[in-house]
Amino acid sequence: MAGNKYDKYFVKEPIVTRGGFFPVVIANGAKDYEGSEFSLRVHYITEPGVLVKETHAHDFEQFYFFFGADLANIKEFKAEVEFSLGEEVEKHIINVPTTVHVPAGIVHGPMNFKKVARPIIFIDALLSAQYTTR
Repeated sequence: MAGNKYDKYFVKEPIVTRGGFFPVVIANGAKDYEGSEFSLRVHYITEPGVLVKETHAHDFEQFYFFFGADLANIKEFKAEVEFSLGEEVEKHIINVPTTVHVPAGIVHGPMNFKKVARPIIFIDALLSAQYTTR
């Protein structure tokens, strides 16, 4: 029996584990959504670690979301994330639920989850079919 007409719009079990640091849900526009100019990564962070080691930039906009992993109380943010933005590598400390807009071409990183007392969710949404750096 052939698949349903709209089966191609459903991606089953898009969860991978990266290097033992955390599980991540990935939606990739190029691979999963016929080249749609959108990709998403949802990270479940339970322990300290460096997610982005080097400064870099992209030719697309990126949006970061940081919030508590207890969805009944997402304002509870028991973590400290160090994130740098701009050519000057201007450091910012994220210790409350926060969103960050990274315009195309803006240098950013590193991103260091320095303290994680309770799990948090980090979402990386990008307006591109494929994650690439320059």
